[in-house]
Amino acid sequence: MKLGIILETKEFEKAWNGFRFANTALKNGHEVQVFLMGEAVECENLTHEKFDVAGQIKVYSEAGGEILACGTCLKSRNLDGTDVCPISTMVDCLEMVVWADKVVTF
Repeated sequence: MKLGIILETKEFEKAWNGFRFANTALKNGHEVQVFLMGEAVECENLTHEKFDVAGQIKVYSEAGGEILACGTCLKSRNLDGTDVCPISTMVDCLEMVVWADKVVTF
């Protein structure tokens, strides 16, 4: 199955669960794309003693998972895209939704 995940929060536990879900889906043979928008574009460096979002993102990225980050949301925070979270557009988000069999939001 093709799963699209839209993550809109940098709340530690919710973002952590979103990437745990993405990692579980990849490990079970599904194709996964994650689109970060709003405050979620700040997730790449989120660490917490219980909810290591950055660690889950690293696992996801190393497993070949694709992450896209809203360029408008990055720019509004004076952030740049990275190798792990490249700058993307709403067109990219739309294309992910069209591509996916199911879309989940966190």
